[in-house]
Amino acid sequence: MFNGTKALNIARWTLLLVVFIVLCTMNSAGYRYGASDQAFYLPVVYRQLDPSLFPRDRALIDAQGRLTLYDNVVATLARATPLSLPHLFFALYVLTLTLLFMAALRTGACWYRARWAPLALAAALTLRHGIAKTGANTLEGYFHPRELAFAIALIAVAMFLMRRDGRAASLLAVAAALHPTATAWFVVWLTVATAVARPRWRGAMLAAGAAGILPAVWIVTRGPLAGRLVTMDPAWLAVIADKDYLFPLSWPLDAWLTNLITVPIIVLGWRARRRAGLLVERETALVVGAFGLLAVFLCWLPFDAAHLALAVQLQVSRMFWLLDLLATMYLVWMLADGTNRRAAVAALLLTVASTARGAYICFVQFPDRPIFALDLQHRDWRDAMAWARQTPASSGWLADPLHATRYGSSVRAAAQRDVFLERLKDTALAMYDRDVAMRVADREHALSSVAWDSPQGARDLARRYDLDYLVTDRVVQLPVAFRAGAITIYHLR
Repeated sequence: MFNGTKALNIARWTLLLVVFIVLCTMNSAGYRYGASDQAFYLPVVYRQLDPSLFPRDRALIDAQGRLTLYDNVVATLARATPLSLPHLFFALYVLTLTLLFMAALRTGACWYRARWAPLALAAALTLRHGIAKTGANTLEGYFHPRELAFAIALIAVAMFLMRRDGRAASLLAVAAALHPTATAWFVVWLTVATAVARPRWRGAMLAAGAAGILPAVWIVTRGPLAGRLVTMDPAWLAVIADKDYLFPLSWPLDAWLTNLITVPIIVLGWRARRRAGLLVERETALVVGAFGLLAVFLCWLPFDAAHLALAVQLQVSRMFWLLDLLATMYLVWMLADGTNRRAAVAALLLTVASTARGAYICFVQFPDRPIFALDLQHRDWRDAMAWARQTPASSGWLADPLHATRYGSSVRAAAQRDVFLERLKDTALAMYDRDVAMRVADREHALSSVAWDSPQGARDLARRYDLDYLVTDRVVQLPVAFRAGAITIYHLR
């Protein structure tokens, strides 16, 4: 029977969820504009919805798109709901943070004794930060399938602590469909932890692993990962040279220290809890699993140093995100666990710290950027891209190389049109395919060898690459096709 107490509890938890979402968004608000990932994640969905889009950029988009089911899932949701894609992405963003909040509470309830400690963990997770030299952040200010996969996989960790291994495996399968590489390290973590927690399963797990060898060989030789057991040659490496997160042996010392500081925190936290008799069931198994991740990373390093394509593409260094999570759980225990009063004070202090940091980001560091926005684009840019969407889908576009950081989106994402080169994302996609890398290298060279923002240079590129339009906020002596404030679209033919 629904009564006043249940209604009060629902209202209380809804309020806490809203606070969590607002704090996560405030701490990420300054870092969502010009997000290069959206130059892939939006177009790959648009292509699922309309296969006629991106006839020229298909190979580029497919270099990463064929490795995930994310685009199929989101496109299915888009067809099944009346929401526009920006509204759907916003809904998925809210869903991601809701699941992360639930994961923090559920995991914290298993990990801590004090009633307020799970809320302290949730408050700690709102403090967005980058995992050094991995290209991953603990939070994003927009919908990212990596974040959604992380939230789902963290619920799987809670299910593991609750001895619900079947549910944990199912959740990991869902997360893997959305973002395989982010989920892979949760799979390694919980597989090792399960082997420790359930000794009787080890034989069956070894047999399953042995049975999986042949399918794995097929996957990397003839299946979806075929052609990746090759060494990246100098030409390929030159295109992705600025992606230093792919090559840990080139990291500076401070990056190693930042990532490895999690190891002593985990060890000290675990030992302190063991001495105090506070270890929860399967906690030791999770710690052993975390060190299994570290062992995988160390074994992977020689293959990455040898520039084996598959090793580079797996981005194993992102397993430090999971160590960061486990270290955070121990740090919150040191601060919050004990009495309910101590946990409540810690939760309040972490919430105040997150609020202060978020307020600084929103009102001092980036005062011109709204906390919530369905459309991150500058108004002039939005109008120009609306006009661009009316041009033929086969048209080719030359875009100002700095446009994404200036106006909050890319031509490929906002106009749904093929683009000569979008440096931020195209160079990242180049790591998945050598042919794509050579395309990027060729266009980078062409762009640097001519004055692309001059009439002659722009027309030279147009003739060579069959381009139709130039979009920029610079003044170029070319026929104007459309103008919106500072943004001008020029005819190249």
